[in-house]
Amino acid sequence: MPRRPRVTRRTLLAAAAGVGLLALNRLLVDSTTAGRPLGSGGADAGAPGQRQAAGGGARAAPAAGRLTPVRILPGTGRKLALTFDDGPHPTWTPQVLGLLRQHGAPATFFVIGENAVWQPDLLRAIAADGHLVANHSWSHPRFDRIPRESVREELARTSEVIGDVLGEPPRWARAPYGVWHPASLEICAELAMRPLDWSVDTADWSRPGSDRIADTLLGRAHPGGIVLAHDGGGDRAQTVAALRHCLPRLADRGYDLVQPA
Repeated sequence: MPRRPRVTRRTLLAAAAGVGLLALNRLLVDSTTAGRPLGSGGADAGAPGQRQAAGGGARAAPAAGRLTPVRILPGTGRKLALTFDDGPHPTWTPQVLGLLRQHGAPATFFVIGENAVWQPDLLRAIAADGHLVANHSWSHPRFDRIPRESVREELARTSEVIGDVLGEPPRWARAPYGVWHPASLEICAELAMRPLDWSVDTADWSRPGSDRIADTLLGRAHPGGIVLAHDGGGDRAQTVAALRHCLPRLADRGYDLVQPA
């Protein structure tokens, strides 16, 4: 068989003027090794959720620091980050917001795109209270079980919704089920987001009872900890009750509730 000509970055840039983004994306895919995009140096520029990102245009390789999920807050002191996944939910998100407001506690909300798209007012309410709105995919699939371009669509569509509603795209993302893999970490970085995991799983998703959730949170909280809880994805009455119990006690123990920076 004839040897396939080598596709260089110069060739791709020249081709961009004469072909659409879709054709350029095909050239990029053809010229990759093990699914990695051309370009191996330099941090990616541009904001997540931009249509260019979703369309598959040429990208520089992401900075190495963006390819490792953050599980512990950096620095010293009794800092603790509360995070809530799977919302926004019309019943539970407002109740969580009310408790956080009552105690002056900031948090980070990892929203599902297909929930957020029809509840823009809840996104605005979260942001208006000073909380971070972050990306938790469009439909909550496991990233390691779907194609690379489907991962990109899951993250890019959600970033676009958040950006359209709040005026700026999210800076943080969390993989559904906490399952990151090399391709999803690369795409997250290409969309100018950092991956955030957790170090304290309240297991509220299993609805073990509000007392059990509260005991888990208080018993496992530690300086620099990132707490996983949920304001969507099911009945979160137990989470709300546990949060009502825990917030004053965390303050009594000297914890400074913060957001990832």
